[in-house]
Amino acid sequence: MDLATDVDGVEQEVATGALPGWDQVERLVHAAHERCRAHDGGQVADYIPVLAEVDPGLFGVVVADSGGEVHAVGDADVEFSVQSISKAFVYALVCEAYGHQEVLERVGVNNTGLAFNSVMAVELNDGHPRNPMVNAGALATTALMPGATPAEQWENVRTGLSRFAGRQLELDGVVYRSEAETNMRNKAIARLLESYGRIRTDPLEVVDVYTRQCALRVSARDLAVMGATLADGGVNPVTGERVVSAQVCRDTLAVLASTGMYESSGEWLFEIGLPAKSGVSGGIVAVAPGKGAIGTFSPLLDPAGNSVRGQRATAYLSRALGLNLFASSVHVPERTEPSA
Repeated sequence: MDLATDVDGVEQEVATGALPGWDQVERLVHAAHERCRAHDGGQVADYIPVLAEVDPGLFGVVVADSGGEVHAVGDADVEFSVQSISKAFVYALVCEAYGHQEVLERVGVNNTGLAFNSVMAVELNDGHPRNPMVNAGALATTALMPGATPAEQWENVRTGLSRFAGRQLELDGVVYRSEAETNMRNKAIARLLESYGRIRTDPLEVVDVYTRQCALRVSARDLAVMGATLADGGVNPVTGERVVSAQVCRDTLAVLASTGMYESSGEWLFEIGLPAKSGVSGGIVAVAPGKGAIGTFSPLLDPAGNSVRGQRATAYLSRALGLNLFASSVHVPERTEPSA
């Protein structure tokens, strides 16, 4: 079903609203951190050995609005590897390069309902990745990154994500080497995609670029600014630079809304109502289109691989700041006096 043809040529209207004033947002960000920092449930990721060594007490919360104002509390500037959150921004860069329809046909946008690293999801769909937020789809997306060589593709990933963050992001070599030594499943998925013709270059080189992109170092502040760039129609609200088009932002946020939180995506959207993406190092970015974004970092994860404190803080801020996309109130029209 090609829904795009039904609205082709129709000018898009945008209704977004705005965040409350500076003082209120600042107060609520601090309140979110205070309310959630005592929660110590969850476990740090251990399937990547170096991630098991992180301090479980770290916790940062940041809100960046579409005007470029940033509110941060706690461990907001502690750096960690971006991991799967990179999938969202690499997808945006690839959409910018190839366009809506081609990427849709190559990668897909539907939830698998299975684990993020599922091989079965590939086999059940004749080798077609279901969406770019699971590993199969992310590998297919990374393989599409512009660049004549894997080195050029990697540099385009690094510089592209740096433009989203508004600063130069660097590789965490320790995390990269740790992941490269344990990513046999991703290599198997890439080989499987190659057998179906979904990856047309060396699949092991694709896995290497993907492993590097996951090992880029970011902070909760970076995530908030990156998310705010998607919220601001593709313009980084801090640097003023256009990174991607508004159409690409719409596409990316639509995919995040349905698939960004793994098997918990439906429940997340039901309870919190924001497009979001998490990573196993403990980061979460959640985006309120036209308003801004929330970036959190706390390495204690639930069974689905999502930060426990980060989810709680985002839920609080979504409600307190009025960010839920599906929330509304009764419209009462103004009464006018009849004319004499």
